[in-house]
Amino acid sequence: MNDQVIDHSTQAINVGSKSFAAAAKLFDERTRQSAVMLYAWCRHCDDVIDGQTLGHGQVEGDRSTGEARLAELVDLTERAYAGESMRDPAFAAFQQVIQRHQIPLDYPLEHLAGFRMDVQDYRYQTLDDTLLYCYRVAGVVGLMMAKVMGAEAEATLDRACDLGLAFQLTNIARDIVEDAEIGRVYLPADWLAEVGIPADQIGMPYKRPALALLAARLVELAEPYYLSASQGLRDLPLRSAWSIATAHGVYRQIGVEVKARGAAAWDTRVSTTSAQKLQFLLGGGLLALASRRMQLTPRPDFLWTRPRRA
Repeated sequence: MNDQVIDHSTQAINVGSKSFAAAAKLFDERTRQSAVMLYAWCRHCDDVIDGQTLGHGQVEGDRSTGEARLAELVDLTERAYAGESMRDPAFAAFQQVIQRHQIPLDYPLEHLAGFRMDVQDYRYQTLDDTLLYCYRVAGVVGLMMAKVMGAEAEATLDRACDLGLAFQLTNIARDIVEDAEIGRVYLPADWLAEVGIPADQIGMPYKRPALALLAARLVELAEPYYLSASQGLRDLPLRSAWSIATAHGVYRQIGVEVKARGAAAWDTRVSTTSAQKLQFLLGGGLLALASRRMQLTPRPDFLWTRPRRA
């Protein structure tokens, strides 16, 4: 294992997501390395498309030539699968992960298809449109992370995908106004029409009370996905289950806070405190232990279901 690749990946997660960085420390060493390297690739692709650095500077980022940037990412991804030597640290890390865990090519290509929706200014008319985006940019990351943790069963992968969907719905609720500043609207157009918010007025302060209703709706929509995801913990190694349960708690709390703040949800960026992270760290450990004896319930039919591989 190349130490430079590991160091680069670790820096990417420490700067890009403190919540995930904290949760990743709970993995066993081999799983942690793979999870961190996979995160570094996802973070790199996002940064390339948005012209930002480790998730920061999105508003000021240069998003010109997006199609060309995306084409290069797709090309490098396919070359990584072909076994070519990767010079970029993020792709060198990615190549090690896909080879180590036999991650199918269609997963990362599906992820990049989510970025294509951003590049092409996709317009989300219905909730299904929004959920497809959530699947591509986050649900499929859940699938890849599950493979890193050794999951193979389709039912377990479904639960991992559900966690990704829940995370992204929470992200959208938290970042509605910030996303709108760069012209990205992930809320379904029919939802916006219901509360009388034109897409070009989402960021306006006088629309915040109505916007808060939609954010609360997103947070409530995420709940059954969080619940479904928790059912997958029993199928993971104990330390992996602890890590995922911790991330589950931390991220779900962000949505709870967005909903609680109402129209003030976008005055300052919602995040969890160190005390809350510690609370979810301890609670995640208890939940991971309890999952060993968890009685599984069927995945609800009303949840959005990922496409099955051919």
